[in-house]
Amino acid sequence: MEFIAEELDNYVCAHTSEESELLKKINRETHLEVLQPRMLSGHFQGRVLSMFSKMIQPERILEIGTYTGYSALCLAEGLNQSGKLITIDVNEELETRVRNYFQNSEFKEQIEYRIGDAMKIIPELSQQFDIVFIDADKMNYINYYNLVFSKVKIGGYIIADNVLWSGKVADESKKDKDTELLRAYNLLNQNDSRVENVLFPIRDGLMIARKIKD
Repeated sequence: MEFIAEELDNYVCAHTSEESELLKKINRETHLEVLQPRMLSGHFQGRVLSMFSKMIQPERILEIGTYTGYSALCLAEGLNQSGKLITIDVNEELETRVRNYFQNSEFKEQIEYRIGDAMKIIPELSQQFDIVFIDADKMNYINYYNLVFSKVKIGGYIIADNVLWSGKVADESKKDKDTELLRAYNLLNQNDSRVENVLFPIRDGLMIARKIKD
């Protein structure tokens, strides 16, 4: 997952705005108490997501894959005063922890946290979104993209995490299912004439697709 030298990464983080105290707490507790802490967006990527959101100034955000709530809180920093963020996760075991984090944030009234199968919940949503952030099971990335596309405003963004998959997508000898699915997702974005896209080599890769037509 690390694509630049450690000393350069440390320099980048040292010259990036600090996390809030709540985000530091989530970062620390996730690494100490939760399985697979590498799933956390973390300081640098979290500040990138926050910056994107502040630039876009969204009214509505949809997040697919909450984990411990770190990225949701980063994205919420850019919401309009009346804006809302819906975040969906299937993991009931983390629900109490995540709800407590959200309740202790300044965005507690703006975040709607849903536990369940995103494939079933997304079709029930009537809102139009300015940002969709996909960071869940890789096998459904293409399904999520197709499900949300009509719900993204023209000029809105679909952002997908982990699209470099620790560099495996660029190694043709890697044929495991998740790697092949992420290659297919990246190719879908590249070939979709309805979007303009950039793949950012940030942490494990962020594919940014801006919807330009239906």
